[in-house]
Amino acid sequence: MADAKVGGRRKRIRPPEAGNPLRRRVLEAAFRLFHERGFSATSMLEIATRAQVSKRDLYALFDNKHALLADGIAERAQAMRERLGSMMPVPSSRKALVATLVEVGVSILRTVCSAEVLMIYRLAIAESDRSPEVGRALDDHGREANHRALAQFLEKARKQGLIASSDPAELVERYGRVLWSDDLLVRLLLRVRDAPNEKEITARARAATEAVIG
Repeated sequence: MADAKVGGRRKRIRPPEAGNPLRRRVLEAAFRLFHERGFSATSMLEIATRAQVSKRDLYALFDNKHALLADGIAERAQAMRERLGSMMPVPSSRKALVATLVEVGVSILRTVCSAEVLMIYRLAIAESDRSPEVGRALDDHGREANHRALAQFLEKARKQGLIASSDPAELVERYGRVLWSDDLLVRLLLRVRDAPNEKEITARARAATEAVIG
């Protein structure tokens, strides 16, 4: 169990316990309330009421809202990483490599551009001053972990002779730049553009793949 300092005091961040149904119910209720009312306007009592648990049970799981938010973000990011990992077997051919990279790009865009995930990004940004561990959870368990998984996949492709580059990390950066070109994520977070449709998502994933393997 890790400690994080917030507002001059230490608070505990519990590791994910995906198999705990009570915890799952609390997280789902909390994130629905965060989406409906906003993080600051939601109280722990309201979360307990929506989840139909006692405050005692709630505080046994989470010390406060920030711990709940950080843990929920980490769990969602872990689920996405596992989903991406299952999509990236050892490539057997260049055709399989292309298909996998396109599929991964489509999955990333669909997930991150969803209303729930954009809401999580906005919450992490809004709470970053008071609770930097929330932002770290999103970055460490989400973006950085996904980058590592993709780099490992591209290293396997390199060993199979399917790509020439000896620097998978640089390829991952190139892939991401094309996938999120035109400041897509920033513009979505600012609500100055609509989420991409399926045609645009596929086009971005194909362009990112071409940027990596040519």
